Amino acid sequence: MAKKNESLGKTLFVVIALCLVCAIIVAGSAVGLKPLQQKNAALDMQRNVLDAAGLLTPETDVIAVFEERVETRLFNLNTLEEVDSVDGKNPTEYDPIASAKKAGLGTKLEKSNDLAGIGSREDVAKVYFINDKQGELETVVVYIRGYGLWGTMYGLMAVAPDMNTIKGINFYEHSETPGLGGEIQNPNWTASWQGKEIYDNGSVAIDVTKNVTDKAHDVDALSGATLTSNGVENTMQFWFSDKAYGPLFDKIRKGELN
Repeated sequence: MAKKNESLGKTLFVVIALCLVCAIIVAGSAVGLKPLQQKNAALDMQRNVLDAAGLLTPETDVIAVFEERVETRLFNLNTLEEVDSVDGKNPTEYDPIASAKKAGLGTKLEKSNDLAGIGSREDVAKVYFINDKQGELETVVVYIRGYGLWGTMYGLMAVAPDMNTIKGINFYEHSETPGLGGEIQNPNWTASWQGKEIYDNGSVAIDVTKNVTDKAHDVDALSGATLTSNGVENTMQFWFSDKAYGPLFDKIRKGELN
C-alpha cells in the first residue's frame, strides 16, 4: 500500500510540475509575442485606413505611404480641442474604441441618442489626415461603428476636405451573415458610396434604401439584409450628427484647426 501511495504521489508531482512548466512557457511566449502582435495590428489598421481612402493596391508599401502622407491626430469631441495624448497614449497608440468603454474616457449614451446601438462613445476621436504628394489635404478618415443584425460593425469612412463628399468606406470587422449582410465588404457595394454626400443643408442626409431616388445621398440597400442595411443607416445618422463628428467636421471644413 505504501508503494502504491508513493507511486501515486510521484505521478501527481510529475503532472503538476509538467503543467507548471507548460504554463510558464505559454505565458512567456504570450509576453514575448505581444510587441509583434501589436505591430501587426497597427500595420493592419494602417492598411484599412489606406483602403478606405482608395490608396491601397497590391503594390502599396503601406508603411512608407503612411509615414509620408498620413498624419494621425486626436480631438476631444466635447470641446473640439486637439490633444496630444489620452491616458498616456500618443495618437498612434491610442485606441478610441477601447477608450469608449472606460470611465472618464467615454460617454454613456442615452437610448434616445444611441442610434448606432453602441452604448458609449469615446470622448476623444482619432482622425487620419491624408495629404497628396504636394502636401495638401486630400482625405480625412474617421472611425465609425454600429450594430447590425448579429453584432457591431466596425468601419472607417474617408471624406473629402469639404467634409461632405464620401471618398470611400471600409467595414473591416463584423459578424454579419456571409452573402447577405456580409456584403458590406463587397467592393462593388462599397464603391457605390463614392461621391455620395453626407449632408444636405446641414442635416445628415445619407440614406441606405431600397428605393434610390436621390443620387446625391441615397445608397442602395443590401439585398436580403434589411437589418444590416438599417444598421449601416443608423451608423451614419449617429456618427455624422452633432452627437459625434458633426461639430468637428464643421471646424475642419472652415479651416479652423491649427
